[in-house]
Amino acid sequence: MPAALSMPRLARAQGAWPDRPVRIIVPFTPGGSTDIIARALATALQGEFGQPFVVENRGGAGGTIGTEVAAHAPADGYTLLLGHIGTLAVNPSLYRNLNFDTVDSFAPIVLAAVVPNIMVVHPQKVPVKTISELIALAKQKPRALSYGSGGNGSAAHIAMAAFNLATGTVMEHVPYRGTGPMMNDLIGGTIDLTLTGGPPALPPVRSGMLRALGVSSPHRLVTAPEIPTIAEQGVAGFDATQWYGLLAPARTPRPIVDKLNDACGRALRSEALRPRLESEGAEATPGTPEEFRDFIIAERKRWGEVVRQADLRVE
Repeated sequence: MPAALSMPRLARAQGAWPDRPVRIIVPFTPGGSTDIIARALATALQGEFGQPFVVENRGGAGGTIGTEVAAHAPADGYTLLLGHIGTLAVNPSLYRNLNFDTVDSFAPIVLAAVVPNIMVVHPQKVPVKTISELIALAKQKPRALSYGSGGNGSAAHIAMAAFNLATGTVMEHVPYRGTGPMMNDLIGGTIDLTLTGGPPALPPVRSGMLRALGVSSPHRLVTAPEIPTIAEQGVAGFDATQWYGLLAPARTPRPIVDKLNDACGRALRSEALRPRLESEGAEATPGTPEEFRDFIIAERKRWGEVVRQADLRVE
C-alpha cells in the first residue's frame, strides 16, 4: 500500500515541477562563455516556467568542483549543470581521480550551443597579424609566448594543446580560475594570447584592445566574417570548437528531462535568444537527450586522444 500510494505523489510532484527556484551550476567564475550562455538560457527558462532559474558559479579545478556538486545533487530537477567540452569531454582523461563520471553521473538534457574559439593576441606584446606569423614567432622563440586559459582542462587549454600539436609549436600555459580573470590579464598584457570562445573574445577585439588572428571552426563566423579560419591559414583541418549543454543529475525523472528539453529547444530556436547567441559567436544546436549523450561519448574519445598525445595530466 505505501508503495502504491507513493506513485501518485511522485506523479503529482513531477507534474508540478518546477514549483520553486531552479539553480544552474556553472563550474567556472563569471565572465566566460559558459557563464554567458548559462545566463541567457536561464532568462529564457524563467520566462518559460515562471520560476527563477538562478545561475550559481562554482569555479575551481578546471570545472571539476562545480561539476561534482551537480553530479551529487538530488535528482529532482532543481539542480542543473551547464557543462562544456572541458568539463564533460576533456577532464575524464586529464584528471585521475574524479568522483563522478561525465556520462553515467548525468542525465543529458540538450546540447545548447557550439562556439568556435578565436585566437586573440595582445597587439602590443605580440606584433603579429596572422596565424602564420604567430607560428613563425612561436617556433623562433619556444616557450617565450604565454597563453591563458580558464583553468587546466578548460576549453582554451585543450584547444591550445591541439594547436601546438598541429603546428609543432611550444607555448607556456598559464591557467586561471575562470575565463573572466584570464581575459582581464590578457587585456592588461600579463599574458600574450589565448584561443577562447567568441562571447568573451569578440567585445575586446571589436574595441581594439585585442587582435583576432583566426577562428578555430571549419567555417568563418557569420557575425565576424572578416576573421579567417585557422585552417585556411595553413593549419589544414584544424577544428577546435567549444560546445555547451544542459544536464541534470542521473536518475532525474524523464518527464522533467523532457520538459526541459522541449523548453530549451523552443528558447534556442526563438527570435529572442538565437540572434543573441549568434551575436556572441555561438550557434544554437538543440536536439534530443540521446543525441547529446552520444555526442559526449564521441567527444570524450576525440579529446582524450589529444590529452594523451600532448601528455597532459593534472593531479
